[in-house]
Amino acid sequence: MNKAFLIGRLTRDPELRYSSSNAAIVNFSIAIDRQYTNNQGQRETDFINIVAFQKQAENIKKYVTKGSLVAVDGRIQTRNYEDKDGKRVYVTEVVADRVQFLDSRNSSNNTSNNDDSVSPADFQTEEAPKETNVSDDVFADFGSSIEISDDDIAF
Repeated sequence: MNKAFLIGRLTRDPELRYSSSNAAIVNFSIAIDRQYTNNQGQRETDFINIVAFQKQAENIKKYVTKGSLVAVDGRIQTRNYEDKDGKRVYVTEVVADRVQFLDSRNSSNNTSNNDDSVSPADFQTEEAPKETNVSDDVFADFGSSIEISDDDIAF
């Protein structure tokens, strides 16, 4: 089984391009702090490369920018190619099946510099909005009561 679930902040703006068959392809990377601290008491950060395709790629380019918090559901893929110098280059990335935007476009702390050495600690974090999954509890409280009488129901 090859499945990856990641939550992190974009380290740079997504790069959108189109293939020769006009398929949209977007590349971006996210920063994810490791759970444990190193010997100096600091958290280390992993920078994960992500690729997405088609309409999802266009939506990512349209709605997220550097600093945006996203959740990625996908699979890990490795590929290789020969560069212009004839050297074999290996690439490991996550191919996104689904990308969820976890904050609004205006709430991410976007900066104008193009420094790719960014840590999630560099971005303002906000508490995610409370979500109610209706499929788990169809009688969930949505904040207001509803009065229903037999007169309201048509038979």
